[in-house]
Parts: sequence; C-alpha cells; structure tokens
Amino acid sequence: MLKDNLLFLIGLCLCFYFSYHTLLGNRSIVKFYSLEKQIETLSQKNDVVLQEKENLQKKVTMMRPGQVNKDLLEEQVRLKLGYRASNEMVILGN
Repeated sequence: MLKDNLLFLIGLCLCFYFSYHTLLGNRSIVKFYSLEKQIETLSQKNDVVLQEKENLQKKVTMMRPGQVNKDLLEEQVRLKLGYRASNEMVILGN
C-alpha cells in the first residue's frame, strides 16, 4: 500500500512545501506586497526631502555675498534673533 502511494505522497509533500514558501516564505507574495508598500512610502518621503533640499538651496543662493536678498535677510534676522522694528508691536499668543 505504501509503495503504491509513495509517488502521490511525495507529490503532496512537494505541493505543500512550495505552497507554504509561495505564501509565507522570505520571497513570498505577502513579502513582495509589503516591500512594494515600503518602497512607495520611502519614495514619498524622498520627494518631501528633495523638495526641502531644493527650498534650502534657493535660500542659500539668495544669501550669498554680493546677491543678498534683503527681504530674506530681514526675515531670518527677525525669526532667528528676535529683532523687530521700533514701530512694531509684538503680540504673544498661546
């Protein structure tokens, strides 16, 4: 009886083995979709970081000696150093 069904049992074991690894293994379908989602998330973060980098590069360009943007300089002085004009009032909020 075992001899008659040996080929069937080997085939069944191979089927379970490959099915398991297809669904739950290191290179499975679930892992593939998980990695795709991770790539999408990191790509979006990368886009945000590249936009921030571009904005900072524009500010640096405007602050180079010889071509200082006076509005940007004034904004930075007010923001970083807390300076204000003598005719301005500061209203502190919550």
